[in-house]
Amino acid sequence: MKKIIIVLFLFTIILLITNQKEEFIIPDSAIRLRVIANSNTFEDQATKMEIKNNIEKLLKTDIMAAKNKNDAKILVNSKIPEIKSMINQYNLSYDIQYGNNYFPEKTYKGIKYEAGNYESLVVTLGSGSGENWWCVLFPPLCLMDATAKNTSDVDYQFFVKNIVEKYM
Repeated sequence: MKKIIIVLFLFTIILLITNQKEEFIIPDSAIRLRVIANSNTFEDQATKMEIKNNIEKLLKTDIMAAKNKNDAKILVNSKIPEIKSMINQYNLSYDIQYGNNYFPEKTYKGIKYEAGNYESLVVTLGSGSGENWWCVLFPPLCLMDATAKNTSDVDYQFFVKNIVEKYM
């Protein structure tokens, strides 16, 4: 009986060790995008997602063409007036900040997004007391993520590594 317990214990340890995944970390030099909803009502969350989608449309082509972080930073800042004009159509108060902003830690499909202050474009709608949506804007992970949504964690990690290596 002791031999069986020992064998099962060793087997469990080996299984745990071999199933550990390599954790890929997004570089600190990335630029993030965050949209914070006014509240958690269905309407405010839907508005947040509409605005997020419109911001992505405004930035996508130019961000994909950016050769480096500095190009991306200049582009994002140059698009702020267009983003404001688009949000004005929603007839709600908002705040747009570009700079270092705090993000909590998040792990998505085996990719670790560490907590910290990151260069980012943050759009706060109304009181900003609702759930937020955020992604990595440069390298353009959030703009290309739709193509990799239904992939396995390993395939997604490979996808992200390729994008980061291409743009950083």
